[in-house]
Amino acid sequence: MTTLLSQLQPSAQDVLEAAHRLKGMAHRTPVLRSSTADAMLGAQLFFKCENLQRTGAFKFRGAFNALAQLDDAQRERGVLTFSAGNHAQAVALAARLLDMPALILMPENAPASKMAATRQYGAQVATYDPVTEDREAICLRLARERGMTLVPPSEHPHVIAGQGTAALELLEEVPRLDYLFVSVGGGGQLAGSLLAAKAVAPLCRLYGVEPEAGNDGQQSLKAGHIVRIPFPRSTIADGAQAQALGPLTFDIIQREAEGIVTASDVQLMQAMRFFAERMKIVVEPTGALAFAGAQHAGLDIRGARVGIIISGGNVDLSRYARFLAD
Repeated sequence: MTTLLSQLQPSAQDVLEAAHRLKGMAHRTPVLRSSTADAMLGAQLFFKCENLQRTGAFKFRGAFNALAQLDDAQRERGVLTFSAGNHAQAVALAARLLDMPALILMPENAPASKMAATRQYGAQVATYDPVTEDREAICLRLARERGMTLVPPSEHPHVIAGQGTAALELLEEVPRLDYLFVSVGGGGQLAGSLLAAKAVAPLCRLYGVEPEAGNDGQQSLKAGHIVRIPFPRSTIADGAQAQALGPLTFDIIQREAEGIVTASDVQLMQAMRFFAERMKIVVEPTGALAFAGAQHAGLDIRGARVGIIISGGNVDLSRYARFLAD
């Protein structure tokens, strides 16, 4: 078995190097404004639209950065991962671009659109029951059996560094941000964003945003150690249905983040409707976390310059219609 799991902490320099590696491969996504959003929050908001990234989410950044650093032998044997959808699609596309096989383990209740897209990008898909089966244990067994490299969704320095390049682009394009809000599932995007801010905007205050029903990161910061929760089935934010942060992401978040706040499913649906009606963009529930957190967490951001990373736009159209109608 070959894995990419490492105990090496990523650094701000790793994010800068990842940005160079991703140049010409990842889209430099637009930063949108909304005078209506500014008026609602009494602040200047800058929306980094990773819903317009390749594969429809920021995850392509971390996946490509990790896979691009594999050696020839690892590429020949291929990669595997576990994911509810966005990282699955990202690894599938990155593997295709780098000409290597990919096996993706997805929960059997993953959104149909994400599962279909993963297959269309050329990856083999296997499923598991997220309630009764351990996805990491299954992947480790498959890695041993097939000699493949395991590329986890968040808990690896190359993945974390790649995820941080979205925030890096935003902070370079919009200087002097006072706050930056980032969605939190496995914590890779928040950890990478914190490293990016350390490199180019050390005065910017970063907050992670989790769904209320899956606030393991918030609980971990309060407890001072990693807290593991039951699988959060009740949230619509399927991309943030994590049970616990990993040691790499937790260490960075605990050291550098201002905090983690939460948003309810109702607030996520309101944010999705706002994006659709006023900004004319499709945003998935997890992708709406950062805006919902900035709007409803009770933080005093009036008069501030605020960055919002819209992390993804992959949502089944039937579910999306229901969310907008509710």
